[in-house]
Amino acid sequence: MPRLLPAVALTLAVSQALIAQPAPPAGDRIALVNANVVNVATGAVQDGQTLVLAGGRIQSIGTAAPPAGVKVVNVANRWVLPGLIDAHVHIASLPEMRAALQSGVTTARSAGVSSYADVGLRELVKKGYVPGPDLLASGYHVRTFPAPELFLTDPDLGDLLGGVTTVDAIRRVVRANLSHGAEWIKVTATERAGTPDTDPRKQMFSESELEVIVGEAALKSVPVMAHAHGAEGAHAAVKAGVRSIEHGTYLTEETLSLMAKMGTFFVPTADIVNDLAEPGGDYDNPVLQRRGQMMLPILKHAIQRAKALNVKIGAGSDTSYGAKSITTLAREIVMLADSGLTPLDALQAATTRNAELLRLEKEVGQVAQGFQADLIVVAGNPLQDVRTVLDPLLVVSNGKVAVDRLTFGR
Repeated sequence: MPRLLPAVALTLAVSQALIAQPAPPAGDRIALVNANVVNVATGAVQDGQTLVLAGGRIQSIGTAAPPAGVKVVNVANRWVLPGLIDAHVHIASLPEMRAALQSGVTTARSAGVSSYADVGLRELVKKGYVPGPDLLASGYHVRTFPAPELFLTDPDLGDLLGGVTTVDAIRRVVRANLSHGAEWIKVTATERAGTPDTDPRKQMFSESELEVIVGEAALKSVPVMAHAHGAEGAHAAVKAGVRSIEHGTYLTEETLSLMAKMGTFFVPTADIVNDLAEPGGDYDNPVLQRRGQMMLPILKHAIQRAKALNVKIGAGSDTSYGAKSITTLAREIVMLADSGLTPLDALQAATTRNAELLRLEKEVGQVAQGFQADLIVVAGNPLQDVRTVLDPLLVVSNGKVAVDRLTFGR
């Protein structure tokens, strides 16, 4: 048997440890008592509430004493919010999943990974083998030069190693993702910002080519998200009918107005631009630092204009939650508030708005009876100080306590 590389061995060891964690019996019920429940849809707060969680759902919310036989967790007048929804992640391993969960993310949309790792992670969570977050998969980016790993998982696409340059080739890459179980299609409408030898303003696909991608995905009722920094590429993607624009640094007033009219979502991923601009983190390159410093005020202005024009703003971290990652969805919430959104707006971007974007608004994104029991508990009122979401004290995913930092007493 060949020897494993140290990094691979470590990943496998951590993964096996996660899988080996015993799950509580499905019938277990939990009651959170003395909770200040934040209604992120309205901004109202209900004090002194008891939440009963059963079967992975919120069974009841009220002031009655918890029923007999439930595990009682006293949150001691702290604030209860819905679990955070990250609309743009690149999680590709079990340790990264765990890191996202520990930060308060209970639902996430993958924005592209290799080897269909997001499909596998989704299924492990769905089958109850590992804790969340629940993951929506997208497989590989549809781009002019796909990731080389695509041709290892789909060798029949080998003739496209020289580039995806025809309508037929575009359709084949979309179909490959769908055949592996992708629930979203991710298209690179402009070049990347996170590589020093590309210009994020450069358009990659024409409007008609983007229409082909949207149309092919629609045959399976699958929506499309478009990576688009540049003005021309973003405008073409909106006209082609994508459901969301990711990043959107150079969005024009005309495109933002069109997005508002068409109901296209805007996921700015502003904090990852901070990461570009600063040393360390997912990106650490002097060219990218200069680029990030230039892009950040432009993107903040786009967020302010989007809010003024009533564009639907979602929240995404654009990180893998890896060992070197600095960005989290909670940091993105703070960035959105620093970019002109109110604390409630910023919280909604990561809860109710993202739930709507992902077509899960009847399942997640609110603390409400019948909704999925995905919750976080924070120390302060996030409507007054949104930074309190940076340190969730309790994380509940699918009705199970995944992280408990409420007390450290012995």
